[in-house]
Formats: sequence, C-alpha cells, structure tokens
Amino acid sequence: MSNYLDVVTVEHNPSNKPIDRAVIWLHGLGASGHDFEPVVPQLGLDNDMAVRFIFPHAPSRPVTINGGMVMPSWYDIFEMSLDRKVDVAQIEQSSQQIKDLINREVERGVKPEHIVIAGFSQGGAVAYHLALGYPQRLAGLMTLSTYLATNDQINYSDANKELPILIEHGIHDPIVPVALGEQASKTLSAKGYNVEYITYPMAHQVCMPQIQGIGVWLNKVLG
Repeated sequence: MSNYLDVVTVEHNPSNKPIDRAVIWLHGLGASGHDFEPVVPQLGLDNDMAVRFIFPHAPSRPVTINGGMVMPSWYDIFEMSLDRKVDVAQIEQSSQQIKDLINREVERGVKPEHIVIAGFSQGGAVAYHLALGYPQRLAGLMTLSTYLATNDQINYSDANKELPILIEHGIHDPIVPVALGEQASKTLSAKGYNVEYITYPMAHQVCMPQIQGIGVWLNKVLG
C-alpha cells in the first residue's frame, strides 16, 4: 500500500517496463481498494503497455441510508430514491483527493492523457464529478453500475469534451436501478460526449464478459 496526502491506495504495478499509463479505479460503498484488484489479470491488456492500477480506499464515515453506520464511503447518501440526495460537498472533497492521485502519477511520469478514471457504484459518481470537470485531457472515463449525481454542480471542462466514456450497468441492479445508468448516458450524449453505453444481465456487480470488454476498451483508450 502507499499513502499520498490522506488517501491510502492499493497498487498493481507491471514489471515488464517503465510505467507510462495508469488507471485510477474507485470502489463502491462499504468496500475497499482491494475490491477490484483481482480483476486486473483478467483484463487481457496488451503486453506492450505498462499500466499501473491504483485502487484508493475511501475514508470511513457515517452513512445515512444505512442508519448512520460508519463504513468506507466516498460521500454520504441521504436517500435511495431515483433522485437520491447526496452530500455534494463530500463528493467534491473525494474528487479533490483523486486529483491529488493524478498529480502523483504526473510526478511519477504518467501524463494526464494516459490516465483513465474509473469507478463502481458510489465510486462512479465521484469519477463522473472528477473526470468531467478535470482541466486537462484524460485518456478515458469508465463508470460501472452508478449514476450522475452532480450534473448540476460539475464545472464541465472543455479539455475533456472529446473524452471517451464507457458506461456499463446491470439490467437487474436492485441497488442502483438501470434507469440511472441510462439517464447518465442520455444526459452526457446530449451534451455531445462520446458515450458507449452497455448493459449486462446481472445485478449490482461485474461479470466476466464485462471484464473482458473493459479490457478491450482499455486497450483502445490507453493504446
């Protein structure tokens, strides 16, 4: 594990060559940076790419929808309706923490245009907020089983108007209804973004065909 400012991360580093690509991947509510670590070897990334995967741990905080229980969470969620109210200030704070991780990658020799921001569920909401407002071009944005929580608060960046965006969702998701994934896709497509929207016959999870497809997409946007 490594620590940059106040964000603790799990890292997966290839050993074949100097690293010049990175994926920063945020987990969902109640999980940890280890959640998606096992996925990396299953992606089938091109051998000629050297990609560092960074999996940050969310801080622990009380979560209103879970009776105020303290758990790893990027922000507080106040309700579970389709218009679910969230703590926007905490999303912005978490977004800033991920910006700090981007800055660290730049210091380590990875250009912003070679960095993908990814997030699952709650982590995806932070990924949206960060990537769409980031002032320098990124390689891509991948959001899984999540929703666009801060559309009205994002200061949309001209630098990322051409950003490749992959949105994926399970059609049987009981936690984040598929309608929210579709809504995000339609909202961003209407703004002119390059959105690829894919659904899978699954619940609030990932599946092997999806993981393989993610690998294809990463090879494309990082290649």
